[in-house]
Amino acid sequence: MPSIIIVLVILVVLVFIALIKTIQVIPQASAAIVERFGRYTRTLNAGLNIVVPFIDSIRNRIDLREQVVPFPPQPVITQDNLVVNIDTVIYYQVTDARAATYEVASYIQAIEQLTVTTLRNIIGGMDLERTLTSREEINAALRGVLDEATGKWGIRVNRVELKAIEPPTSIQDSMEKQMRADRDKRAAILTAEGIRQSAILTAEGEKQSAILRAEGEAKAAALRAEGEAQAIRTVFESIHAGDPDQKLLAYQYLQMLPKIAEGDANKLWIVPSEIGDALKGLSGAFDNLGAGVPGFNTGKDRRQQPPLD
Repeated sequence: MPSIIIVLVILVVLVFIALIKTIQVIPQASAAIVERFGRYTRTLNAGLNIVVPFIDSIRNRIDLREQVVPFPPQPVITQDNLVVNIDTVIYYQVTDARAATYEVASYIQAIEQLTVTTLRNIIGGMDLERTLTSREEINAALRGVLDEATGKWGIRVNRVELKAIEPPTSIQDSMEKQMRADRDKRAAILTAEGIRQSAILTAEGEKQSAILRAEGEAKAAALRAEGEAQAIRTVFESIHAGDPDQKLLAYQYLQMLPKIAEGDANKLWIVPSEIGDALKGLSGAFDNLGAGVPGFNTGKDRRQQPPLD
């Protein structure tokens, strides 16, 4: 009886193991390679799959999603014999699980080595300056070579990116000095341009100010001259309308003489010849005025009077 129980237990375990090996569940975006007695039979896709237990075996499970693989920095020599370290990132996807399993032993290692050799070929034909400024060109050339070479392995290279291009330390110092000199040069040029523009604007402003000031002074002088002319015309018209005689003109002339002599700059005073006639006219006016006033004696009358006892 115990031996029968042991046999039944063994049979149950074998059936359970057989069921486990018979039913294969493949996750989404994955594939599995089935071999029968060591020979490729078929590829299992996502879902529930049935295989023959103890005869069929799962050789490899492959992820069909896009993969990202960064590669360590690789030293590459440029055309001008400078060593630069380049970090690369490969975006690839397995399109044929069978080819990826049987066509290459390790497609990751094969892609890495192919990337290094292709980079050396591409960078070897460029100088350092072009290498630093031609990332898109390098990416496109590298992707084309990798995609063509990995197609037979069931791999599609979707994208290649250069993470970093690191030139030697001495070259980096020289580049930093050059960039600093270029920045200082641009700053000096901008400063000089600003000073020049400021000087031009200042000169233009002073010019416009001088022109406006001169125009203002000219207009003011013209207005003053016009005012004086108008005043002279008004005085002349008033005098002409009043019909003054010579005596009044002589009196006004004498009143203006002190004003003519005013001022520190008047060192020499020239008496016009007409002043004699004016004084005679004024003297005659005073004589006539005194003759009509009782008790008023002129000088002539005083000289004719006899002296008092």
